[in-house]
Amino acid sequence: MSIAGIGLRHAATAESLKSALSKVDMSGVTALATPADKASFAAIIALGKDLGLEVIGIAKADLIAQDTITQSERVLDMRGTGSVAEAAALAAAGPHAQLTGPRVVSEDRMATCAVAKDAGE
Repeated sequence: MSIAGIGLRHAATAESLKSALSKVDMSGVTALATPADKASFAAIIALGKDLGLEVIGIAKADLIAQDTITQSERVLDMRGTGSVAEAAALAAAGPHAQLTGPRVVSEDRMATCAVAKDAGE
């Protein structure tokens, strides 16, 4: 099982998200994960529908508990984690999850994406 974690700004569009996703390997991805407070944003709901993937909202405590590759000071100050996309992917993929690489950034810099795989598979 693989999960695509999504970080997005309030102004992100579905195109922002698609741009970020185009930079990662989506084969085997079974769901999208994002912070719970952004799981109802129109852009991510539309993306989930377009891809036929569930959107999973991740609680702040679960995001903070993850060790991320990327350590953005701005995101750390705002969200308590170095990368929202990486933390969301890890939290949703389970306790044995591993990132396939660091997060990537959309062309318009409005969204990020990272993929985590369940290492127990």
